[in-house]
Amino acid sequence: MADSLWIIGVSMTKFMRYADKDLLDLGSEATTAALTDAGLTIFDVDILAAGCLYDTNGIGQRILKQVGQTGIPVYNVTNACATGATAFRIAAMAIKAGEASIGLAVGLEQMGKVGLLGAQAAKAKDKPFQPSGRYGAVGPVEGVLGTGLMPGTFAQAGMEYAYQHDGVGFEQFAKVAEKNHAHSTLNPLAQYQKAFSLEQVMAAEMIAYPNTLLMCCPTGDGAAAAVLCSGERLRSMPDIVRRRAVKVTASVLTSDPYADGGSVQYDVNTLTRQAADKAYELAGVSPRDLDLVELHDCFATAELCHYDNLRLCPDGGAGEWIDKRGPWRDGEIPVNVSGGLLSKGHPLGATGIANIYEVSTHLRGEAGDRQIDGAKVGLTHVIGLGSACAVHILEKAAA
Repeated sequence: MADSLWIIGVSMTKFMRYADKDLLDLGSEATTAALTDAGLTIFDVDILAAGCLYDTNGIGQRILKQVGQTGIPVYNVTNACATGATAFRIAAMAIKAGEASIGLAVGLEQMGKVGLLGAQAAKAKDKPFQPSGRYGAVGPVEGVLGTGLMPGTFAQAGMEYAYQHDGVGFEQFAKVAEKNHAHSTLNPLAQYQKAFSLEQVMAAEMIAYPNTLLMCCPTGDGAAAAVLCSGERLRSMPDIVRRRAVKVTASVLTSDPYADGGSVQYDVNTLTRQAADKAYELAGVSPRDLDLVELHDCFATAELCHYDNLRLCPDGGAGEWIDKRGPWRDGEIPVNVSGGLLSKGHPLGATGIANIYEVSTHLRGEAGDRQIDGAKVGLTHVIGLGSACAVHILEKAAA
């Protein structure tokens, strides 16, 4: 088994809506850039894990046809919004198990403007009141017994948190979006790079209370990739590679434990708390040791809940924490200095590795204008409904 696990190459395309590039163009671009960043070629790679949610037809093999077919094992991954992070974990597990010394993970997606995630086209039924389906429903239950639409699901999660804890309301959720849009202005790879005042965020079109349009992430296109290696392999690499290497001290993936009401309203909290607690234990760090966090802010309500789930603030204190600017880039623990999904964009399969790219770039001291000075430890988090949650803790290489 590998004694340690390291990231030696990362890359990310700009997230946007591409008219002149297709999915394979984006995936190949990210793959080649990550390999170049590591000083390697595809012929050095022992395993490829490719994560894509909307195109699962051998996407990894199709990428290899673009960058080099070497006969290595390929794993094609889908795991909701945790797809990219799951691909990363598969490559990591192969190295930890001793089956590979160098692994490549790529996450990619081309979504364009797909509309509300979770929506399904209406189907005509000759007998609308005849019980059918797994639960014997006699008619549509969307909006009656919960919702599968993403804005509604995460709006409800936020409102439940606000109901349970003091100091949380519309303004606190809006402050999350104000922060992330401000952070985006320093990130050239973000889909949108525009600041909005708190008043503008709150006055935007309401999508699902309390999430306005500016509190919802955009869909788009993009790819990200990471090259991983074992500690033994790293020791044989050039000095520049060793100096820029980022250590993976925890890689955790969880799914939903049973929760009352979980069949009606997704519980986005418990599996995140379990993943975070396990990651802190494995890495031997606490939330107070984190210098930055990239978490899954598909909606502003989600980010506020995850301050608490990731133990970044006192229990029940997410509202107070955003009020005192705790997660701003100059606050206690900077959160989503990339602009987060709200501004950076959310091509589903790419997001998990894009978060790893962001934290790794800061730990290397290469984040430019958005650099968090002195960053040594960072955490990435993604959650996909269904549900899957991935948490990784990364640390700067020792001098």
